[in-house]
Amino acid sequence: MKVRLLILALASSALALSLVAQAQGARAPSAAPKAAQTATSTPADYIMALVNSEPVTRSEVMAGVQRLARQLTQQRQRVAPDSELIPLVLERLINDKVQLQEARDTGIRVDQAAIDQAERNIAQQNQMQVAELRQRVLQDGLSLNQFRSQLQDQVAITRLRERDIQAKTHVSEQEIDQYLSQQGGNADTATQQINLAQMFIAVPEAASSAQVQELESRAQQALQRARAGADFATLLRELTADSSIHVSGGELGLRSLERYPTLFAQASEKLQVGEISALLRSDAGFHILKLLERKKSGLSDMTVRQSHARHILLHTGPQLSDVQAQARLADFRQRVLAGQADFAALARDNSQDASAAQGGDLGWTNPGTFVPEFETVLNTLDPSGISAPLQSRFGWHLVQLLERRSASLSPQQQREAVRNLLLEKKLDERYASWAQDLRGRAYVELREPPQ
Repeated sequence: MKVRLLILALASSALALSLVAQAQGARAPSAAPKAAQTATSTPADYIMALVNSEPVTRSEVMAGVQRLARQLTQQRQRVAPDSELIPLVLERLINDKVQLQEARDTGIRVDQAAIDQAERNIAQQNQMQVAELRQRVLQDGLSLNQFRSQLQDQVAITRLRERDIQAKTHVSEQEIDQYLSQQGGNADTATQQINLAQMFIAVPEAASSAQVQELESRAQQALQRARAGADFATLLRELTADSSIHVSGGELGLRSLERYPTLFAQASEKLQVGEISALLRSDAGFHILKLLERKKSGLSDMTVRQSHARHILLHTGPQLSDVQAQARLADFRQRVLAGQADFAALARDNSQDASAAQGGDLGWTNPGTFVPEFETVLNTLDPSGISAPLQSRFGWHLVQLLERRSASLSPQQQREAVRNLLLEKKLDERYASWAQDLRGRAYVELREPPQ
């Protein structure tokens, strides 16, 4: 079974975010540090970077490289050589450490209950028990203490991002109206999704005119070869210094035009599938785009996968501890699965929310209705499936999925879909700017390997 552990998933999302940041013109590092370029030839551990006096060691970087390589193998993607992965992983670890320091300095704390919940969520997402998850972690070469420590760090970073970005990012009704107006004045007008591959040649911030001219010449040569039919992925490996682009094959993913930066959207507007753009210049460097796919979907035809579920909710407090609530719900689950009890009857007798009178029935709901912890688990269930006990901010839940269906969106629901689309674009943009700002304010010293 393919296991998507959080530690590996975070490497993937860090990769995706680096691509987004780059596509939006975020300034890339001028070059891979020399320490990273020679790290594989130096077996001893040493400090590769200092981040506000905290070290990032070679052993940390190589462990990250191994995890990322395993994930790429699981996803059947090309695994780049260590020389390409090391700079990428080093930069991710530096950014993580900067964000962890910010979380710590601004009072964000993660208790054991939150780590336990994160562990349960990962197990649920991979359709396994926590004990099996821990066994897989050990097989991957991590101790349980290391695994939980990394979980703690990632929960802290997630909370920091939620506080500093998500909580402050909103989409107004006027923005939705403007979007619909630009699409033709009503929700029936077709919208476009495109998938681009990007070749990116970074221009260092302090580059001289001669250096810029040399990089532009390289980019022009790459453009000519691409238009002459040279393999795009091969050109990436030969001519592009950016490791994250190598790993992904340059593909940025199918998304709405609204979620691509204006520079990319305008450049691809008249391209046919398979065609190559002109050479583009942003603050970060030179870009060459290839249109891989173009799709159209009308808002009037938008459908959503709805879920019909029921649950039992237990609140904890002086009379009921977390351990007791979890054990009680686990007992309920076993009794229902064994045919010894009815879920609806247990909900009516025990659930501590308004749905109890309806046997815990939550009705038909759209994605995003529930808190993330609940929604994540619900999405892993098959019809008639019952989750393990899960904890949210409201208490402990036992969830049963009754059925799923596809439903057409009402005009109001279509507006919410547009709201979510615009929100995702804003979050992408603000994350890139926010992460870059934190990185810019940190003191980062890249170290040479010992001689």
